[in-house]
Amino acid sequence: MSQEQVQNDNKVMTKKLFVVVIIMVAFGFAMVPLYDVFCQITGLNGKVNGLAVYEEQEPDMSREIKIQFMTINKGDMPWDFRPVQTEIKVHPGKEYEVLFAVKNRTGKKMIGQAIPSFSPNLTAQYFNKTECFCFNQQILAAGESEEMPMRFFVDKDIPERYDTITLAYTLHNVTPEDDQIASK
Repeated sequence: MSQEQVQNDNKVMTKKLFVVVIIMVAFGFAMVPLYDVFCQITGLNGKVNGLAVYEEQEPDMSREIKIQFMTINKGDMPWDFRPVQTEIKVHPGKEYEVLFAVKNRTGKKMIGQAIPSFSPNLTAQYFNKTECFCFNQQILAAGESEEMPMRFFVDKDIPERYDTITLAYTLHNVTPEDDQIASK
């Protein structure tokens, strides 16, 4: 193989690798919107629509769905976090309110953010929140406790096969690092 042919092969390979890098970068930027679309279509990841508006309607009294509530503290989150009621039975189309108790067990101000997930995943699209502590970050002073409301209704169009929905909240510590250092 001549030197000239090797150089040409190297140029072709360099161009191909450059195209591959460009495609990889473009795919990296496209992943977040593609993932959101995938979750919306499949109901995976328990993603919920944001704030819903409840319009007075006739509830479906012929059906009863059990809603179970779970709470999880993510790793370094030193708060007590629990549902006041661990489960309730609801009628689709009727609005309900439940409370979640939280207490900052530390000696410093902290910020928490609750992230919801549903099981079965596909029920997320039928679970509508009209008010939720999970829409905002929660700021608690040292030793402070609070009861946080969550108002919701289950859509009357929920398929008959769903008779139990589990809503789990994972509480994350989102206190900025400099706030944690400054309060030590």
